[in-house]
Amino acid sequence: MVGSFGRLAAAAFFSLTLAGCAGGFDSSDLPGTGGARVVENGAPLECVPYARARSGIQIYGDASTWWDAAAGKYLRGSAPRLGAIMVLTGYAGPHRGHLAVVTAMDSDREIRVDHANWLNDGAIYRDDPVVDVSPDNDWSEVRVWNARAGAWGARTYLVQGFIGPGPERQDVALAD
Repeated sequence: MVGSFGRLAAAAFFSLTLAGCAGGFDSSDLPGTGGARVVENGAPLECVPYARARSGIQIYGDASTWWDAAAGKYLRGSAPRLGAIMVLTGYAGPHRGHLAVVTAMDSDREIRVDHANWLNDGAIYRDDPVVDVSPDNDWSEVRVWNARAGAWGARTYLVQGFIGPGPERQDVALAD
């Protein structure tokens, strides 16, 4: 009986701890997070081929290599642009990255993205809010909405930058 009570108490403590993590980010000053949804696709998808297909940016290799691979080929910057790919670094360890396509600019501190395999489940996440939580408002750190939990994720992710949506050198029409 004492052992059962101890396990029950431990489970209750663990549940409260997780609830505290999920609610740790105050989103009361942000626009609504409605519209974010998870699309089960049948066959599991990875973020790289999904981002490539969705954006048209033709880079290959692991997500952690995209930032360097884009140099000299595609626009790169520290601020989001519609159609750009957001490159997260250290996503699930020091040598792992994640890619998401910017689909809406809600404010100077919030965007929406489409991405795949966000929770390592192979699903597609559409209209997923992402908020800039960097101290200098420079998009170097973000939090991502967890559509499955209906709450802001507790973890802060480092942003390496934004790739695209166009080539590094725009063709300039010559005047006659």
